[in-house]
Amino acid sequence: MDNKFLRNLYMVPYAVWIIVFVIAPILLVLYYSFLDIHGNFSLVNYERFFTSVYLKLTLSSFWYAFLITLISLLVAYPTAYLLTKTKHKHLWLLLIIVPSWINLLLKAYAFIGIFGAYGAANNFLEFIGIGSRQLLFTDFSFVFVAVYIFIPFMILPIFNALNSLNPTLIDAANDLGASRWTTFSKVIFPLTLNGVKTGCQVVFIPALSLFMLTRLIAGNRVITLGTAIEQHFLVTQDWGMGSTIAVFLILIMFLIIRLTGFRKRGA
Repeated sequence: MDNKFLRNLYMVPYAVWIIVFVIAPILLVLYYSFLDIHGNFSLVNYERFFTSVYLKLTLSSFWYAFLITLISLLVAYPTAYLLTKTKHKHLWLLLIIVPSWINLLLKAYAFIGIFGAYGAANNFLEFIGIGSRQLLFTDFSFVFVAVYIFIPFMILPIFNALNSLNPTLIDAANDLGASRWTTFSKVIFPLTLNGVKTGCQVVFIPALSLFMLTRLIAGNRVITLGTAIEQHFLVTQDWGMGSTIAVFLILIMFLIIRLTGFRKRGA
């Protein structure tokens, strides 16, 4: 009886935290989504969301999030695999993770200098004879910087999955005459799929709501759901429409988590 009471007592801070910082904000956003710009109860925000403007915005957000996630995965998987084969793999992993500790705003301004007209990237292009190009405020610069920022979060779960892989399974595949591609496609990749799913979740979901990089790196040439929310809250002061977009963004995130969730075999 005492253990049960103590267990319930220990749960109180967690319950308070969840209620105050998770449930309450979501309910507040949901409440504001039913208010028009004049503060009256209305469904006009939900009607506006299903117009062509916001549907195109949603598709654009999905496209950029998919592109960022795909490139991150294509770079992160072989990187994580090579890390598991190195002698000081945890040291190399730490060196990859360390840049993620730097403030996002500082990294954004650093890339503004790198991709600027007189930055290191253009200096290199001039050195090899290509000449100066407009790199900043382009789709390329936005995707490049986003991948750079998110790639450590893709590498880490994949590295953990590869590192915990039983090497005897690979040895067994080799003994049975399987080629390297067959061993990878039939043994390694399926057994590390949970790490891939986790990495895709932690990259795709925040990539959907990027707004700082769209302004600083893409020069608002790239508009995402996160950008629209920021504009409605800070510029147009239409909190209702901003909250409506946020509601759909939350629903999309829960749907993605549900679809990419995994169960252990036998569960």
